[in-house]
Amino acid sequence: MEFVPGTGKSFIKQSLQRLPENQHLVATVGRTLHTYTNSVKILCDAFRIDFESSAFKCERRLIEQAFSLNHAGKSVTTILDDAHLMDMACLRKLRLLFEDFPKNHNLILIGQPSLLANLDLGVNQDIKSRVTYSVIAKRLGPDLLRDFLLRELDRIGLGHNTFTQPAVDLIVRAADGILRKARNLCVGCLIEAVRSANKTVDIDNVNRVLLQPHWQKESDLADY
Repeated sequence: MEFVPGTGKSFIKQSLQRLPENQHLVATVGRTLHTYTNSVKILCDAFRIDFESSAFKCERRLIEQAFSLNHAGKSVTTILDDAHLMDMACLRKLRLLFEDFPKNHNLILIGQPSLLANLDLGVNQDIKSRVTYSVIAKRLGPDLLRDFLLRELDRIGLGHNTFTQPAVDLIVRAADGILRKARNLCVGCLIEAVRSANKTVDIDNVNRVLLQPHWQKESDLADY
């Protein structure tokens, strides 16, 4: 899966992690410098086996545990988060490890579009040839992003009139289809509304947030 930053990678990963534990084991490789040993340590923790002195000694136990879970009727899924940061040599070692896992084991690579460019190199065709399904998460269109904002208001119990229509329109334009930008902009606007003692977020609140330095383009900051 290829994601532009902020387009919903975490939502998909968290949805997989919430699958019923009695039917699924979802191991997420993250919080690491993406070295092979650290990746194996995280896998050992997810598969509930003790890490020994080296990754080599743990490989056989990981394979045995994967088959044990498979025979017990559990679906085993491994997620490599931020896979675009992983060195291809490390990814290749993991591929060789997972080659001996049960054939219905799922390996999900989540990363930015540069991952696909790396896999397209001739030297990495042994990895790319094993990909069975891929998708690029694109930016949301204005209508979809507006619907997302209204659903989030419903989830937290706020009325749709919390944001005026001009404020919503400006947020949608400024977020440019990126979920994370839309969320951060909405939170900033709510903070501004509290500071100005307003019960409704209006377009003035949105504009004050958009004046903050991190919302400016590099060209706009040239005179600072």
